[in-house]
Amino acid sequence: MNGSDDFVLTGGRLACPDGVLDGGWLSVSGGLIADLGTGNPPEGDHVDLRGALVVPGFVDLHCHGGGGSSFSTTDPGEAAKAVAAHRRHGTTTMLASLVSDPFAVLSNQLAALSDLVADGELAGVHLEGPFIAQTRCGAHDPDALREPDSSAVDALLDAGRGTVRMVTLAPELTGGIKAVRQLAESGVVAAIGHTDGTEEQIRPAIDAGATVATHLFNGMRPLHHREPGPIGVLLDDERVTVELICDLVHVHPTVVRLAARHAGPDRTVLVTDAMSATDAADGTYTLGRLAVDVRDGVATLAGNGALAGSTLTMDAAFRNLVHGAGLSISDAVRATASRPAELLGIAEQAGHLRRGSRADLVLLDDNLCPMGVLRRGEWVTPSDH
Repeated sequence: MNGSDDFVLTGGRLACPDGVLDGGWLSVSGGLIADLGTGNPPEGDHVDLRGALVVPGFVDLHCHGGGGSSFSTTDPGEAAKAVAAHRRHGTTTMLASLVSDPFAVLSNQLAALSDLVADGELAGVHLEGPFIAQTRCGAHDPDALREPDSSAVDALLDAGRGTVRMVTLAPELTGGIKAVRQLAESGVVAAIGHTDGTEEQIRPAIDAGATVATHLFNGMRPLHHREPGPIGVLLDDERVTVELICDLVHVHPTVVRLAARHAGPDRTVLVTDAMSATDAADGTYTLGRLAVDVRDGVATLAGNGALAGSTLTMDAAFRNLVHGAGLSISDAVRATASRPAELLGIAEQAGHLRRGSRADLVLLDDNLCPMGVLRRGEWVTPSDH
């Protein structure tokens, strides 16, 4: 089958916005969802799903690479391999995340990714730095960090030529609040992360237009009962959507559950923060310019053992939220597809099972493992049904 074929998926369980439809059918035409429902399916080329769960294609806002390849590259072919690795696991829409690097390096990387954005292979680029706190830089090169003055922000946005969709920064840095406002007014999602800020420094950034917490809990001042810091403020403010790395290594399952339940389905998104070792063997890799050791799927900096991204895929994050943290299928669909699509402003095209949306679909078995992936009506990994 290809994107121009019309066909009907039958006998599935459809994870629709209003709940799961048992015994559902979904018709695909021209790469879009033509119709869906229960009862007798329309005539056509039928694919019997035999009870498989059909969920919207996953949308990942925070990913550095996969399949042995990194987005921090000047080779579009390498970046395309990372896209393909995650697509096999059901991620049909994604931002390419870049770690902190000197401006000249970031500019070249943005240029390399621009064609993939133009071709629709990527939904845009997320700059995770270089405007982050040295004390909370994690797996970022401290020598590449700088303060977010207006000219620096403009330079990176200009280098991206419209591809930069999100920027993570620490608002306590000199110029941080102004940079948040500048990003928001430019139509770029301003995200707070890798920050050592206090509550008094974080709140003005939200007022200025910051709407996302970059991997809540990780890379930020810890929560304290007498100083809530960034975690308390970001989790409690209704204007902020929180990212959670749901590999159950970065954040304990109980903490994932507490955060997701407090933020609720309209403010929770799962991200992978995946690096190049994702869907690849253990070994030595790089994240930006730093060496990373991957053992048993856990990525740590070779120098100090700090966590250095993950080897998570979105299908595993979906399973972990349901089986590990105890949330519902509907919550998992919202966190892995619907809410991130809304943040990117593409909810009419992606993130939901409904008429007119792109036929970006993941077929999951009873253990919530992928049996097949469709992107824009084309099989990425065919179902065996």
